[in-house]
Amino acid sequence: MFIKSLICVKVFLYKHIIRGVIEVKLSDFNYYLPEELIAQSPADKRDESRLLVLDRKTGKIEHRVFKDIIEYISPKDCLVINETKVIPARIYGSREGKDEKIEMLLLKDYGNNEWEVLVKPGKKCKIGTRVYFKSEDEVLLTAEVIDIFEDGNRKVKLKFDGILNEILDKIGVMPLPPYIHEKLKEKDRYQTVYAKVSGSSAAPTAGLHFTKELLQKIQDKGVRIAKVTLHVGLGTFRPVKEENIEDHKMHSEYYEISEEACNIINETKANGGKVFCVGTTSCRTVESAADENGFLKPQRGNTEIFIYPGYKFKVLDNLITNFHLPESTLLMLISALATREMILDTYKVAVEQKYRFFSFGDAMLIK
Repeated sequence: MFIKSLICVKVFLYKHIIRGVIEVKLSDFNYYLPEELIAQSPADKRDESRLLVLDRKTGKIEHRVFKDIIEYISPKDCLVINETKVIPARIYGSREGKDEKIEMLLLKDYGNNEWEVLVKPGKKCKIGTRVYFKSEDEVLLTAEVIDIFEDGNRKVKLKFDGILNEILDKIGVMPLPPYIHEKLKEKDRYQTVYAKVSGSSAAPTAGLHFTKELLQKIQDKGVRIAKVTLHVGLGTFRPVKEENIEDHKMHSEYYEISEEACNIINETKANGGKVFCVGTTSCRTVESAADENGFLKPQRGNTEIFIYPGYKFKVLDNLITNFHLPESTLLMLISALATREMILDTYKVAVEQKYRFFSFGDAMLIK
């Protein structure tokens, strides 16, 4: 009887222990959030949003204002920021001679004017379909469907005269997340003040809290800033559907990290300083680029890195981030940095204290 029980235990462990950690379920990352706490517009002043500081070693919580972030960064530390810039990636057009509205969301640039797009309604866009996008009755852009991906997204070939970003400025709108229902009054408020490299279909929202003045004060303190790029794609909004989260496949995102940025981060680590990543996108960039010893070399490419509890961080020490959606990959990432239990307990406090959540919401420092 004892041997039979022992065998049953071994079979259970074999089935439920994957790559050395107990199977992590999607439902473990759910939490209660009143709808009124989902921020519909940014704070009046970027750096005066609230800041919840979590000490992941002790679980202690502090309630501050974002501009106080400077007090937690020492001169030997470095700040990693993502310079990606959101493009007006949501465009509306129609097929020739049709009275209709077809929405396309530009997701990923494959080069040679070929893009992966999300289409609504998809049934109208079979291979070979051409969609025309106009400004004042003049066709400025044509998209021809050349392939259909397994998930239903399309690959299109764009045809236009001039510079694509300038055309998108005329016909496109900012692709705000689906949980934001109010119209954005100032387009720049969905861009970081240091946005430089066009290519994202969503903003790296932790960076929205910084002002140029705050960044200058941080640099004046002696803190070095490492600039990286990761173009944020559909994965930011894509829900996790698999109950066993290890079965979830991340959407590929383009990133690049320069020699200068690598040197700043490598030297910071070598000198005993801490690496503060501004947002999960900066975190995913440095963790994708690092070798097993946490050493960085300049590179560019695509990453599908999925960080969840059990992951061992190679570069990041502290994370500046926003409050994330229930059952999202971003919530899983921060649960890997602290623990799932600590993060959910902290979120419960944030709800009780009426912090503002998601893209235009308040910030959190996990140290």
